[in-house]
Amino acid sequence: MTISATPVGTRFTGPYYVRGEDGYEAARLARIFSTRHPKRYPAAILVPHTEQDIIEGVRLAQEQGWQVGVRAGGHSFPVWGMRDNALLIDLGEFKEMEYDHETHIVSVTPAVQGGVELNTYLQPHGRFFAGGRCPTVGVGGFLLQGGIGWNFRGWGWAVERLVAIDVVTAAGELVRADESQNADLFWAARGCGPGFPGLITRFHIHTRAIPQALTTTKQFFPIERYAEVLAWLNEAQKAMPKDNDLLGISFQPDFEIPGHSGGYVFGISATAYCDTAEEAQTILAPLADNPFLTDALLVVPPTPTTLADEYAFVDAAHPAGYRYRVESAWVDGPHTDIASALKMLVAERPIHEKGYTFFQYALPIDGPDIAMSMRTDLMVGAYIIYSNPEDDEHYRQWALDAMKPLEPYSVGQYWGDSDQEHREVRCLTDEAWSRVRDVRRAWDPDQRFVDYLAGPDGYQNRNGWQEA
Repeated sequence: MTISATPVGTRFTGPYYVRGEDGYEAARLARIFSTRHPKRYPAAILVPHTEQDIIEGVRLAQEQGWQVGVRAGGHSFPVWGMRDNALLIDLGEFKEMEYDHETHIVSVTPAVQGGVELNTYLQPHGRFFAGGRCPTVGVGGFLLQGGIGWNFRGWGWAVERLVAIDVVTAAGELVRADESQNADLFWAARGCGPGFPGLITRFHIHTRAIPQALTTTKQFFPIERYAEVLAWLNEAQKAMPKDNDLLGISFQPDFEIPGHSGGYVFGISATAYCDTAEEAQTILAPLADNPFLTDALLVVPPTPTTLADEYAFVDAAHPAGYRYRVESAWVDGPHTDIASALKMLVAERPIHEKGYTFFQYALPIDGPDIAMSMRTDLMVGAYIIYSNPEDDEHYRQWALDAMKPLEPYSVGQYWGDSDQEHREVRCLTDEAWSRVRDVRRAWDPDQRFVDYLAGPDGYQNRNGWQEA
């Protein structure tokens, strides 16, 4: 079957492209955030405008014997949904949002951007979604991988706020999944990552009230002091209030810091999610006990902020039009040993490129039973952001070398900051991985939806260095 590249009257309302036709290559690369594009070529690309388009797309794949890959927000660095000889369903023109004033639940399609679109829509209602910190990240992939969003340290996985999903199954049927119906599919959707055995058309999310006294403070130190400051922070944060959204970061500031002549600094960023100035003062007070404050290059006292300001700060650190190499690790072990193992990632980063290394904290939380259960109290993540394609291999090897000292302390990795073709790392617990495979076999026995993207042997949910 061949369908023209223009919108099709009887089967699809949105564009459909077959490989080799005009418009195919532009559609293949559309909305991919990182310019490190893969050389993978779908048999065809569908850009649905409606839910029925999506259903018909899955049915077409059945007829043609194709697998189905999905593009929601376009921020996955390995470009998970783009596969050779499959049907790529790009959801970028299927964007709908609906808010229920009584339940505070918002229904949203996967390609809607959490910051730019969803929270802009929710703001007049006094509500927000604690989605990805980068404002252009789509809701779909973010939630499927669990979701490390605003105040993850105290609130846990963003997907824990999910109450239901609507899914097009491998049989081409639209079903609802929640705690009471199709519960295994709902369980998997909350963190299984890019191997979900269906195409989610809508997420139903319980929103949060916008904090009325969002307040932030920052501390910046010479990079040479990172190990001491980080070791203190790793331990001290365990006793800090849960409404303190706390991060550590190694980066090159694009603003003036007195006494700093250039290069990397180590910073602490703390933001209080609360409704009064008094609460903010209490939440952020422990940062004043940092024993290394006398060595700080700059201390920004607690200052009122907004979600828009915080989004803008993060957005500036993730420019479009660049190539991204990312890594991450959930780590466990003596804080001083971990800090020493981080030297290359923190203090010896490429000086002529953009990017940063960050430290995401997680407090113990009793959450619901969901697929995403891989975490410790600290995740380390690293981004290298560059422009020259000739540097791809150099930075691939740099990332491998920089992560190697962390391997003895690495438990696993976060889907959102991973590239399993580059380095295979566990993203789920062994128990969750086994259950995910069972759900895939039950709902997609013929592998209609593409499986996890990894090396030549496929993804095995293992730490590759332990298998060597």
